[in-house]
Amino acid sequence: MPPVYQPLPTSLERIVQRFQQIMEPKRRYEYLLYFAKRLPPFPDEQKVAAHRVPSCVSQVYVTASLQQGKASFQGDSDSQLTKGLVGLLVEGLNGLTPAEIMQLKPDFIQQTGLDISLTPSRANGFYNIFQTMQQKALVYHLAATYLQN
Repeated sequence: MPPVYQPLPTSLERIVQRFQQIMEPKRRYEYLLYFAKRLPPFPDEQKVAAHRVPSCVSQVYVTASLQQGKASFQGDSDSQLTKGLVGLLVEGLNGLTPAEIMQLKPDFIQQTGLDISLTPSRANGFYNIFQTMQQKALVYHLAATYLQN
């Protein structure tokens, strides 16, 4: 049975399409760094173990909140490329419902072409950041489900 194709949410689809228009790996990195620059400042008091992304070589922090049923993420990293990955995910996932985030598969990174350019540890970091964001969304999803019952 072939896998069911899940269309990407509009925000992620736009990001993927933009990356697909960039042919040179160096320019892809520059675009990734653009996401790092767009991240709002991350408060130092939020840089605590509870917000740290596990199994990342870099120091990566992600927080989540729910506003009117939609997820809102913030993040930071001490590495600019990893911070770019965080920024890409924050932009791509902000405004989605926890259920929408739970349905996503991280393989959209392959559609950007970044997976080819990233070192194995950075690619692994991307998956860890994505999983952490999904886990935070799951907590909100479960809480909402619990409150409805």
